[in-house]
Amino acid sequence: MSDNAKAKGRKRSIMIPLLLVLTVAACSVAGYAVWRMMKKPADATETTAKQEPPAAPVFFALDTFTVNLVNADNDPDRVLYVGFTLRLPDEETRRRMNDYLPEIRSRLLLLLSRQNASMLVSEQGKQDLITQIKQVLAPPLVKGQPPQGVNDVLFTAFILR
Repeated sequence: MSDNAKAKGRKRSIMIPLLLVLTVAACSVAGYAVWRMMKKPADATETTAKQEPPAAPVFFALDTFTVNLVNADNDPDRVLYVGFTLRLPDEETRRRMNDYLPEIRSRLLLLLSRQNASMLVSEQGKQDLITQIKQVLAPPLVKGQPPQGVNDVLFTAFILR
């Protein structure tokens, strides 16, 4: 054989293992990338599952209120019958409100008796009433206590006559 033929044979014998090594490396990288992509959503699911569930809501149900409403005709027959439940931030606020329930009811009765019948008919009037209830309950019940936090007011009964 000539020197040229021997050189070609050596090149081929070196090229085949080199191509084999490159192919195995490329397949390995591709396989690893696919495995990481498939693994990522499972990791995200585990992270969400490990998070603590939200705290149970704290509700404070109040007895229904019946009050005469203010109106332009001074008609004494305009009456509001309303019941609601307060959503509170924590159990401590609930305990404090329960301890001072007469004060809470007094504030709410004064607020409700100042309402205008024509305003409460609309959805916006009811939303404004919710805002006013939160504001009237916010100040501390007794000097030295923290302000009351009311997260939401949920109507359980609402009759306007």
